[in-house]
Amino acid sequence: MSGKIRAGIVGGTGYTGVELLRLAALHPRLEVRAITSRAEAGLRVDRLFPNLRGHCELAFQAPEDAGLEDCEVVFFATPHAVALASAPRLLAAGVRVIDLSADFRLRDVAVWEKWYAHPHGAPELAAQAVYGLPEVNRAAIASARLVAVPGCYPTAVQLGFLPLLEAGLVDSSRLIASAASGVSGAGRQAKVDNLLTEVHDSLKAYGVAGHRHLPEIEQGLQQLSATPVQLTFVPHLAPMIRGIHATLFATLNDCTVDLQALFEARYRNEPAVDVLPAGEHPQTRSVRGTNLCRLAVHRPVDRDTVVVLSVIDNLVKGAAGQALQNFNIMFGLPEQTGLDAPALLP
Repeated sequence: MSGKIRAGIVGGTGYTGVELLRLAALHPRLEVRAITSRAEAGLRVDRLFPNLRGHCELAFQAPEDAGLEDCEVVFFATPHAVALASAPRLLAAGVRVIDLSADFRLRDVAVWEKWYAHPHGAPELAAQAVYGLPEVNRAAIASARLVAVPGCYPTAVQLGFLPLLEAGLVDSSRLIASAASGVSGAGRQAKVDNLLTEVHDSLKAYGVAGHRHLPEIEQGLQQLSATPVQLTFVPHLAPMIRGIHATLFATLNDCTVDLQALFEARYRNEPAVDVLPAGEHPQTRSVRGTNLCRLAVHRPVDRDTVVVLSVIDNLVKGAAGQALQNFNIMFGLPEQTGLDAPALLP
């Protein structure tokens, strides 16, 4: 396969959309032909996002005017329930779809409707969609017509627990994930809780009684485990723009296994996962702007609790970068094409 691959982006005015545009601008094989927004139709993209000046000359268009059916692939960087209405028409036209929302992540439509408080409307597509976590579903992604890109918290948590559950080393009914996200994870919306004066110099938990990412995480972890999975998940809002730090706890049922060797072996050939040397502690700044998940595994004071530290950039490996990683796999490109830049420091 040679030449540019024609792509469209539905919903390009949020943080995920602009991050997808930023990464696509330097991708050697991806050509964004159209980007949609009803509210901003007619406005040049670089007027709204000046960082793209010189990299994107497109203007936003209404979805019905964008010629999305002429694309080879369309990315949905939209709020939940938008792709539900539009993806079926594109799939019928032979367009491959990569959805960054949660519309097709859950196979149980009733569970999705409970957590997202909206009629699903496309249960047949929920059953067909491939969950786009390359470290688990790479082969299925390659031939997929519809990919559901994992959420940011689910990516960090699943990659941290994955080697332990695959090897059957922990009590899968007593998993705990305490994770903190930067404010960009809440989206580009005008909310009082997201104002600088509200989040600066403060850390708070939210969604403790139940967060909509919980069923997605448990669904993914159950795929890896031979025994029933139950997770306690507590998300936090951290006073930073981007990044996720997940601290994961599990009880070992075999304390003789070399956990460092287990993690290194499992991720040795995974281009988007970096297992740090024994004893180290990953930082969110070490993955800022990258498609990497950095992991460290610890067993404090040699007891039966294993602690995994997992960090990602919520807008890249947790969203737009993982979408491009899926795109690369779907179109037979090297997996990290356009995604191999080092992290941004400071």
